Amino acid sequence: MENKNVLIAFVLILIVWVGMTYFSPRPEIPQKAEEATITERQTEGLSKDIADENGQQPMAVIAKAPLIPAGSLVEKDLLVETDTYLATFTTSGARLKSFILKKYQQTPAADSAEVSLVQVEKNILATLRTTGQGDFDLSSETVFSVSIQDEHLVLQPGEQQQVTFSTNTPRGLRVDKIFTFRGGEYDFDLEIRVTNSSSQALRGGLDLALVHPWDESMVGSSHSFVGPAVYQNEKVHTYKVKKIEKEAIEFGSDAVWTAFEREYFMLAVAPKTGAGEKFRIVKTSDAVENSIETPFLVLKAGEQVDFQYLLYYGPRDLDILEKVDHQLEKAIDFGFFGLIARPLLWVLKYFYQYVGNYGVAIILLTGIIKLIFWPLTQKSYKSMKSMQNLQPEMQKIREKFKTDKERMNKEIMGLYKTNRVNPAGGCLPMIVQIPVFFALYKVLLGTIELRHAPFIFWIQDLAAKDPYYITPIIMGATMFLQQKMSPTTMDPNQAKIFMFMPLIFTFMFLKFPSGLVLYWLVNNLLTILQQWFIHRGSKTAVA
Repeated sequence: MENKNVLIAFVLILIVWVGMTYFSPRPEIPQKAEEATITERQTEGLSKDIADENGQQPMAVIAKAPLIPAGSLVEKDLLVETDTYLATFTTSGARLKSFILKKYQQTPAADSAEVSLVQVEKNILATLRTTGQGDFDLSSETVFSVSIQDEHLVLQPGEQQQVTFSTNTPRGLRVDKIFTFRGGEYDFDLEIRVTNSSSQALRGGLDLALVHPWDESMVGSSHSFVGPAVYQNEKVHTYKVKKIEKEAIEFGSDAVWTAFEREYFMLAVAPKTGAGEKFRIVKTSDAVENSIETPFLVLKAGEQVDFQYLLYYGPRDLDILEKVDHQLEKAIDFGFFGLIARPLLWVLKYFYQYVGNYGVAIILLTGIIKLIFWPLTQKSYKSMKSMQNLQPEMQKIREKFKTDKERMNKEIMGLYKTNRVNPAGGCLPMIVQIPVFFALYKVLLGTIELRHAPFIFWIQDLAAKDPYYITPIIMGATMFLQQKMSPTTMDPNQAKIFMFMPLIFTFMFLKFPSGLVLYWLVNNLLTILQQWFIHRGSKTAVA
């Protein structure tokens, strides 16, 4: 029976070891440093609102001036700036070619460049590309006119403004791409309005595509995901780029959004009612494309149809994504243990509000969890101690009935019953704690709150590994001490094998985020303290 306990303990350790690799989110793979040089433009002021036909001031500018013939338009850029981002649009296809997050830096250094989610030199790789099918023969390179004269549009928090890019196709289809920007937000809206200005019916559809430049340097490790995703049927479907190189991925109109994900950021498009007939993910020679096709329709002369989309370019922050809604918060997937992980994240943020340091918040959270499981852990250690005390009598039973296995097992069970010892008592409390461990592991490994969050001294980024490997080594030492203090029923050979576990875990944790190592280290220290109390109590009882 004690061999069965050893086997169970070994399986538990194996589950933790494998589970940390299989169930966990993965550390961010640094993207290539993207330095964007923004040309400062001198502007005299923002464009004024234009009164509508009824003499009322509209919410924002949507000028429908007569279109200048496409051939006479000159390509130019429009810079849209809020307190959260700096976006550069080109009138060539009314596309986005630069998007810089003003509140996030590439590294913790004070002089670090800001995070750039979009940065292309060639317009062919600009994103939010719109093309037409059938009679809707819209080219991605068509130069649009723009509804405002200013080249630099600045929005303060709470302000909102629309900008319209417009063009006519050779067949007489008018296309308006109407962007609605909001100060202080990471999301903005896009409405694509098509009007049949010809004298005959036009048949076709539109295609809106996220275009993300791709090269092999962006490939994540076995512990990270960087690539396209689609949310459908209450599940986030993610695809490694290697997979879509072989075959394009398609979804129907039941998909909710499509995105390109990075460890801490995402670029997403969510079509609103009737705008998403088909979702498609393809890999071209130098880019990954997430496209959304509208239904193929017949537009009679003079008719108009609108397709609306929600766009999000920002951090994978649960609070922000829940505010944006449209189920974008589902992109943060804590996996099977999500029901436990979300409350743990809430508690971690709650502690941070008061202590102002996520390292201290992790210590407090670890202490709370240890306190909750203190009775179970104590019961587990007492059970293992009782098993250890019964070893001499169990050995006598084995020797006496070594030729009669059935009688031997019966006598051992009788010994357990007489001494009120549960042979599974040492393992069951550990099993109960495994879901909490994995849930907290998911929170600490993937939450953006720990990105560039300092703790103390040399640890200035809890989402990055310890640069000097001090905490993993101390963690390994505490794990060794904890193991030495734990009661065991193993034979000497088995015990020697298990003594290698602290060494294995130390090497495994060398490259883990320091926030996760801190959790494990504090948990070990609290466990050692608890074992000391139990050991001291048992000595007092004997005395």
